[in-house]
Amino acid sequence: MAQYSNEFRSRILRKVLPPENRSIAEVSKEEQVSVQTITKWIKQLEHGKVEPATGEISPASRSTSEKITLLLESKSIAKDDLGRWLRENGLHSEHLTVWEQELRETMDTRQSQQQKEMKDLKKANKQLQKELDRKEKALAEFAALLVLKKKAQDIWGDDEDD
Repeated sequence: MAQYSNEFRSRILRKVLPPENRSIAEVSKEEQVSVQTITKWIKQLEHGKVEPATGEISPASRSTSEKITLLLESKSIAKDDLGRWLRENGLHSEHLTVWEQELRETMDTRQSQQQKEMKDLKKANKQLQKELDRKEKALAEFAALLVLKKKAQDIWGDDEDD
């Protein structure tokens, strides 16, 4: 179960509630938060059960999707406004640098795994192709022998004594 910071939750709620009034499905897709989660947050807000801002989640314990969302959002902010934005989100510039490095490492690991899988698949394909070629050759030889046997029978006739 992913845990989201109160700031992140508030930002999502601001998008689906007035004045923005965007659809829950649209915000869900954009922020990669399930429709059920957003609906639950709206109900909690209506019943006054939203946690106070003192229970902020540390930057290190944010979900991967939230880190990526914040990274992308930070790239669209002007350098002059970045400090204010970082403070609003309870972050330091070092967090963004660390998250970028984590993302790069994750992508590199996945890429090397995919390359290894591709290499293994190519090797298996080559072995299967070699086996198929061998079997096709054997089948062709067998077919040639059958044709020769039939021609020999046509020429010399059936040898019933053998």
